[in-house]
Amino acid sequence: MSTSAPAKVPAPGQPPAGGALDRYFRISERGSTLPREIRGGVATFFAMAYIIVLNPIILSGAKDMYGHQLDYGQLVTATAVTAAFTTLLMGVIGNVPIALAAGLGVNTVVALQLAPRMSWPDAMGMVVLAGFVVMLLVATGLRERVMNAVPLGLRKGISIGIGLFIMIIGLVDSGFVSRIPDAAHTTVPLQLGADGHLNGWPVLIFVLGALLTLALIVRKVPGAILISIVAMTVLALIVNATATIPSWGLTTPKWPGNPVATPDFGLLGKVSLFGGFDKVGVLTGVLFVFTVLLSCFFDAMGTIMGIGDEAKLTDAEGQMPGINKVLFVDGIAVAAGGASSSSATTCFVESTAGVGEGARTGAANVVTGLLFAAALFLTPVATMVPSQAATPALVAVGFLILSHSIRDIDWADYTIAIPAFVTMLMMPFTYSITNGIGMGFLTFVVLRLAAGRGREVPVALYVVAAVFGFYYLMPALGLT
Repeated sequence: MSTSAPAKVPAPGQPPAGGALDRYFRISERGSTLPREIRGGVATFFAMAYIIVLNPIILSGAKDMYGHQLDYGQLVTATAVTAAFTTLLMGVIGNVPIALAAGLGVNTVVALQLAPRMSWPDAMGMVVLAGFVVMLLVATGLRERVMNAVPLGLRKGISIGIGLFIMIIGLVDSGFVSRIPDAAHTTVPLQLGADGHLNGWPVLIFVLGALLTLALIVRKVPGAILISIVAMTVLALIVNATATIPSWGLTTPKWPGNPVATPDFGLLGKVSLFGGFDKVGVLTGVLFVFTVLLSCFFDAMGTIMGIGDEAKLTDAEGQMPGINKVLFVDGIAVAAGGASSSSATTCFVESTAGVGEGARTGAANVVTGLLFAAALFLTPVATMVPSQAATPALVAVGFLILSHSIRDIDWADYTIAIPAFVTMLMMPFTYSITNGIGMGFLTFVVLRLAAGRGREVPVALYVVAAVFGFYYLMPALGLT
């Protein structure tokens, strides 16, 4: 939801007044302005810049079957360059404000499930193959058919789930809430702060940032989210310089001694497409590719639906015109992540921070992509913004998404209301967009059959529900 005044839309039949850039990205046509797109692109970058540090930490901490570890510095370069390339590609071709980077969750699968059974190039080859399958599904129209088969009420449930998911991501990453280490001996799995109380400057920075962001949104101040991120980063820099802070978490707000870092492109292209099948066999190899594919396919689908709805890029039926371009670029991104050894690249829910600033077109992605490219050389500066300064945006945007979508669900029809409810809760509670969609689809099919309305369920959803059923049964069948 934009906090700015509505842009002036040209009269029907008249070209936009903003020139070639405006016409190409359809900025005025979508009710946006170039300043909004720039602010949105910057806000999205700062909301997801943590991935430049976090993805290398996850991947470099794992070993392949030969005991080899990926180089941290090379992973930083691979993560940044892939995010820059795919985000720019999505902006220029897909023309949507959806940034991409190495997918959390998928990188864990690669690090903990694939790599220990084969070499790193073999594992990344599996990711490339998953990307090729995604592109094939798009080219045949199957991926778009699955998305179009989702009922409007369930689409809204996915959007709300995305909103709740990014909200809890913001709360956890900021340190406002944390998992209780030994939850078996307590009545709740989560707690305030690190010890049941809100202690320390970092949490206070988050609280002040959340209040500032929400106050600016209520006042309809242009650039509310970006203003809050900048203000809280400056405050965090001052606090860190004047007080003793045990830990800020992943990113410490400290001006680096040398802000310039030399990129190391050593990992790019180090893949073996079919070497993994020699190590684990054809069946296990196919299941590995299937696992990566499923996560990438539905994580991106949910994110695209949620952001498309929030950015008002969908029609009355909840469908996004030109979706095939977006989906195909997403397939390219999965393969590109494997080819760079940074793991599968996917659409980021943190793009909602830019949408909250008013971004509606791919022009915002160009800004985000260029910032990722700059981060190749300025990684110390790009990772200076602490999560406590960026995550208030996720909490605020989570609320905005929920408030826009919840009224559009037909709560009187239990066969759609219950699946939507399951979807929106399972995303944050299982910390997975894919799990939320899978459980929602399964519930929808079962309830429609129970109500004697099985003919109303599209064939594509029967197929997807069966795929998810198999996916959840894999551990019981000994296939993981």
